[in-house]
Amino acid sequence: MTLVLVVDDEPQIRRALRTSLEAHGYEVATVGTGEEGVVGAAEQAPDLVLLDLGLPDIDGTEVIRRVRGFSDVPVIVLSVRESQTDKVAALDAGADDYVTKPFGMEELLARARAAMRRKQSDEPAAPVMRFDRVEVDLPKRLVTLDGEQVRLTPTEYGLLEALVTNPGKLLTHQWLLRKVWGQGYGTETTYLRTYVRALRKKLDDDAQAPALIVTEPGVGYRWVAEIAG
Repeated sequence: MTLVLVVDDEPQIRRALRTSLEAHGYEVATVGTGEEGVVGAAEQAPDLVLLDLGLPDIDGTEVIRRVRGFSDVPVIVLSVRESQTDKVAALDAGADDYVTKPFGMEELLARARAAMRRKQSDEPAAPVMRFDRVEVDLPKRLVTLDGEQVRLTPTEYGLLEALVTNPGKLLTHQWLLRKVWGQGYGTETTYLRTYVRALRKKLDDDAQAPALIVTEPGVGYRWVAEIAG
């Protein structure tokens, strides 16, 4: 059975999550502090961690950093903190997704399923990744749209590669800039806007109704296209 570890200092939240998750067939373990969360992640090897940031002993972001030292378990942050700074810090620390309280249970369950699917199909990425109309041949660095080659600049390809090899994950501006442009970058969000706009145009993706790249305002971007069967 799939085990979910809930780390939250509010008893009513823990009870509500336990009730809802168990009703959907999950096994649930709950703890109320960050230290218990780190130990629980190590000893119980959960399939998913739902983590509050405002914990009484250590901050949830520090919990993520410590868990990432020994585990790649999917971590979804559940927090009342709405600032971009908090979201970026949690995602850069290694969280897979960020949900603001109050949240809809159906949305949380969908995000949990998506996070666990990504974990199951995680690296290595298939050499050739197909997404409906778009195909990315990673070894050949070849991109096609409806069977026709799409000519990308090296930077455009680097950005596309970073996105498609992390499908569904919310990738922060800072992470993408460092991944594509290098460690000396992190604040040049205008670069990202320019290159994402160019990618969308070349891949025929509508920014108003995106099927490939979704913008998370102020935080980053997410590749949302499903891998074709």
